[in-house]
Amino acid sequence: MSDNERVILAYSGGLDTSCILVWLIEKGYDVICYLANIGQNEDFSSAEAKALRLGAKKIIIEDLRDSFLNDYVWPSIRGGLIYEDRYLLGTSLARPCIASGLVRAAIRENAKFISHGATGKGNDQVRFELACYSLHPTIIAPWRLPEFFERFVGRQALFEYAAANDIPLPVTPKNPWSCDANLMHISYESGILENPDQEAPESLYQMTSSMETAPSDPTILEITFDKGNPVSLMNIQTKEAITEQLALFVSLNEIAGRHGIGRIDIVENRFLGLKSRGIYETPAGTVLYHAHLDLEALTMDREVRKIKQQLQQKMADLVYCGFWFSPEFDFIRQCVDTSQKCVNGTVRVSLFKGQVRILGRRSQLSLYNQELVSMDAHGGYDPVDAGGFIRAHAVRLKEYYRVQTETE
Repeated sequence: MSDNERVILAYSGGLDTSCILVWLIEKGYDVICYLANIGQNEDFSSAEAKALRLGAKKIIIEDLRDSFLNDYVWPSIRGGLIYEDRYLLGTSLARPCIASGLVRAAIRENAKFISHGATGKGNDQVRFELACYSLHPTIIAPWRLPEFFERFVGRQALFEYAAANDIPLPVTPKNPWSCDANLMHISYESGILENPDQEAPESLYQMTSSMETAPSDPTILEITFDKGNPVSLMNIQTKEAITEQLALFVSLNEIAGRHGIGRIDIVENRFLGLKSRGIYETPAGTVLYHAHLDLEALTMDREVRKIKQQLQQKMADLVYCGFWFSPEFDFIRQCVDTSQKCVNGTVRVSLFKGQVRILGRRSQLSLYNQELVSMDAHGGYDPVDAGGFIRAHAVRLKEYYRVQTETE
């Protein structure tokens, strides 16, 4: 390599990072591209050849699928993390995983800078940089540099720059939406999707079938959890069982996607306060979210679960806003993981036409006492006791309405 300053660029091969790669070279940097394999369907050989042809000194392609699944996706499933009631955080989980790889690469390559293609209005700039700053504090964020964003006002300017510099692109001005994929999901935004009233074309979706083309018969699965982690996937019809973690998730993605499960089209609140329209496909994550939730209801004490619900909401907000490596996230994660020691058992689900339906559940740690709850047996519970319980709770209600009546 030359004596120019080295930059590790978080590289995807898309419109932004391809143009940024060439722009950084124009500015005199030696650019090393870093591409993490986190389960996206990508031709990595072509991505490597493209980066080198555009002038990168080197490209590092690192397989982080196991790390992404075990260190980021599974904690999210254990936590029941969901942002604003709908978004299962696929991109948010990927960013700290990629950032960790970027920092390791920067240290190995003795690179002075880390750079990324996240826009100045979005969440990813925060997620990448908060994750990187503690170990590698010097970052180049082109979309926040006036010399960059004044030259490239929008995506059309990038298309023109790409054409002028012979940069091949996976998107076109006709279909200019941004696509971000990983093992957990695919997200789509920008282009025609910036109009929240514009229906997305069916051709956009890559992981899930439409309701019209989804199978006409359901698939019945049994998912077994150990301490909140999925450890086995059984297809009831075929009797096929999968226990290897990555294979389990990939298989569930395929099965659930075939049934059209996991599509959402939402407007969400970005960390900066802007509202953003996003479309997401999260097939396996959607199934696991519902199955895990059901097993928690069976095995977790009511009051513990109330506390856990409060913690998981805070935890989801922290992940969305880029605070994965914060002390508060670490504390909450430990609390949530403690709550999962009893979340062992099996949930039976039906996947059909976009729906996840719970058919049954069982666990050796179940808190469900059939004899105690039965309408056909006392089971050690004396119904007479309920009278005092009800009267005790009625005291404040009677006082409230007494005062209301006297002041009318």
